[in-house]
Amino acid sequence: MTTFADLGLSEKLLNALSNTNLTTPTPIQEQAIPHIMKGADLMGLAQTGTGKTAAFGLPLLHRLLEIHHPAGPRHVRALILAPTRELVSQISENLLTFTKGTPTKVTTVVGGASIHKQSERLARGTDVLVATPGRLIDLLERGAVSLEKCGYLVLDEADHMLDMGFIHSLRKIAKYIPLKRQTMLFSATMPKDIEELAGTYLRNPVKVQVSPPGKPADKVTQAVHFTPQGDKAKLLESYLKEHPGERCIVFGRTKHGSEKLMKLLVSWGFQAGSIHGNKSQNQRERTLQEFREGTVEILVATDVAARGIDIPGVKHVYNYDLPNVAENYVHRIGRTARAGTEGRAIAFCAPAEMGEFRDIEKLLKKAIPVVGGAPWAADAVAAAPKPSQGRGRPQGKPRGAAPGKPAVKARSPRPQGKPGGTTAPRRAAR
Repeated sequence: MTTFADLGLSEKLLNALSNTNLTTPTPIQEQAIPHIMKGADLMGLAQTGTGKTAAFGLPLLHRLLEIHHPAGPRHVRALILAPTRELVSQISENLLTFTKGTPTKVTTVVGGASIHKQSERLARGTDVLVATPGRLIDLLERGAVSLEKCGYLVLDEADHMLDMGFIHSLRKIAKYIPLKRQTMLFSATMPKDIEELAGTYLRNPVKVQVSPPGKPADKVTQAVHFTPQGDKAKLLESYLKEHPGERCIVFGRTKHGSEKLMKLLVSWGFQAGSIHGNKSQNQRERTLQEFREGTVEILVATDVAARGIDIPGVKHVYNYDLPNVAENYVHRIGRTARAGTEGRAIAFCAPAEMGEFRDIEKLLKKAIPVVGGAPWAADAVAAAPKPSQGRGRPQGKPRGAAPGKPAVKARSPRPQGKPGGTTAPRRAAR
């Protein structure tokens, strides 16, 4: 059996790993680490939860330790880009664990936090900068950070970055980084856009793939419950009452709908919290910490929590609203059954979501077992309201009604930039 020591990692990194639960490399780590340590550009294809952070983080830190020299004021030696604040925070936490006992400095910059304080930290320089694209561009344009000496670039969850509209941000950032660099790209899927991205930024990359796209975690028990949109909140309540005290994540489609659903669950006596793009960074971090500690048992979230969030003990994932992109279903249900444990994922499918549901089954290449209702007939699908007419809105009470208060007259829905009311991609995760 291969060990981290067999891969040739530095003694300092092996000492840091000895204090973690990482003992045996995962397949993506075993395949990627040797190539990165040799200086090759690399394209890694692997689902979330397979250990990608260590796959690029450990060999990157090894190379930085091999030739250690101060970064210099405002300078960065290695840059890691990720699409969401939560993923950036998680990558940083892992890197800080790996760098214990070493002189390597790791710095994080994301939107929703003080840019002034981030500028002050960067003024001293850093070995590794982990950032969301939008905030990094703000800092570059202010002259608060320089990438002139950056010799390493990592693009994590690259497909999700493209889905969120960050391609223009990546092009802008790339202009600040020397062409002579080592570049690593990690993605869960391989659409044409990712191939083009790899062709633009990677030179003769080594390609490693450890699981086929669209394959969920092995120990997730999946099911679907067909239900009218207006019955979803009460259906969710019944499932939650069946499993009291068990940690779960409920995925909604929109920020507004997820927040209203969370407040509805709280009014019903559940310990619930929410994270989405309208929350500040401090609010999101506090809610995630409460979820980890068990103070919050139900996390209602948009797809900002679909990737890279590794919280042990999540027993259930409820897809309250089905995602627009079928691949996001795989990432969502990957929040349960972590580290070899078992978990359950239930999808709620309303008539207007039959198209999304069929796309999910097509991606999975298998039928999802039905635990309630029956697939909607064509006439029910045709008569279903379009997304802009209220899909994603919790239906436990009339629009505008607070618990114990009468409903107010419904207003016409505002025009939406995308179905489901998603806002401009860049502002959602800066």
